[in-house]
Amino acid sequence: MTESGNISPKDIAWPFWPVVPLYPYSQRRTLRKEVLKDTIWTFEQCQGIFYVVVPIRMTVVKLAKGGLLVYAPVAPTGECIRLVNELVDVHGEVKYIILPTVSGIEHKVFVGPFARCFPKAQVFVSPDQWSFPINLPLSWLGFPLKRTHKLPLESHNSPFADEFDYAILGPLDLGLGIFEEVAVYHKRSHTLLLTDSIISVPNTPPNIVQLDPYALLFHARDSSLESIEDTPQNRIKGWQRIVLFALYFRPNALGVVNWGQVFKQALKSPERSRKAYFGLFPFQWDDSWQLSFEKLHHYPLLVAPILQGVILNRNPLEVLTWVDRVSKWGFERIISAHFDAPILAHPEQFRQGFDCLRHPNYNLGNKDFQLIQNIDKSLTKIGVVPPPQL
Repeated sequence: MTESGNISPKDIAWPFWPVVPLYPYSQRRTLRKEVLKDTIWTFEQCQGIFYVVVPIRMTVVKLAKGGLLVYAPVAPTGECIRLVNELVDVHGEVKYIILPTVSGIEHKVFVGPFARCFPKAQVFVSPDQWSFPINLPLSWLGFPLKRTHKLPLESHNSPFADEFDYAILGPLDLGLGIFEEVAVYHKRSHTLLLTDSIISVPNTPPNIVQLDPYALLFHARDSSLESIEDTPQNRIKGWQRIVLFALYFRPNALGVVNWGQVFKQALKSPERSRKAYFGLFPFQWDDSWQLSFEKLHHYPLLVAPILQGVILNRNPLEVLTWVDRVSKWGFERIISAHFDAPILAHPEQFRQGFDCLRHPNYNLGNKDFQLIQNIDKSLTKIGVVPPPQL
């Protein structure tokens, strides 16, 4: 793991944060990790809403003939670019940058600024790009006009086909837009790169989230009357609750909030700072939250409940066809853009991760999944998403 010793605010500044105002806003740390010696590195930052903070990850792969390929760029802060340039000095310049999604604005927003830091790199994007509320050209979104290309539908037509294969999931029609993801397979290292489709939930908080543990400690409390106390147990407790927030619209273990009581407790809270939202803590967990987390942690590979309940159920047959194609590659590890990585896994385990689409309620089987289904039905009624194609 690589991190800088003396970090100044300028090193970790992200000035374009108002475009996508996610925590930690204008200050973003970066951790670099060597996954495979002199071959694969991950660069992790964190982001979230209301202190629901999870890792977001970029993967860099060394090309056999020299140079680097970058998958799913993160915010190009001074610290991040310095860590990339340390690899450039040894292994050659950044030659290819890949945006593997169309709907993930938390990934798309970084590509243009990142590409400008490496003016010789060719940028390849998932083919069916769109933006909301107005569908703008990529050049208007900061992508370099002359260096940006759509990924060919077939990977053998790409300029890096000798080292990489890829398969495009989608486009899946969501009404207001589409979902699309590009799985990339590095043949030499037997590594599968993914964005959102599969995750692995760690039991303890990732290192990048612990650089500033405030979010973990904020959610470890049971009420605003408790002080924020930094202990290993509270970091784990806060992380596990954050996971439930991140993967469900509203965790079933989160009870009904009495807002009158919330405001009364806020007046008595020992944490009345702006950072602590002036003492407001509108969360009421019941005793089942740990069991809910264990259900998620039980699966070595998991399709996020929100993804399986609202997006991938649009067209499960197309998704499973993509899964079968990806499963033909002989990968030994998976690097996803979120939560844990690398994940040691083989193709059959990858296929099993999508059993939620073959057998409804397979991964969830509780009220959390029913809640997601109810939200999905509501979105369908108002025309935001079309009805599932079964």
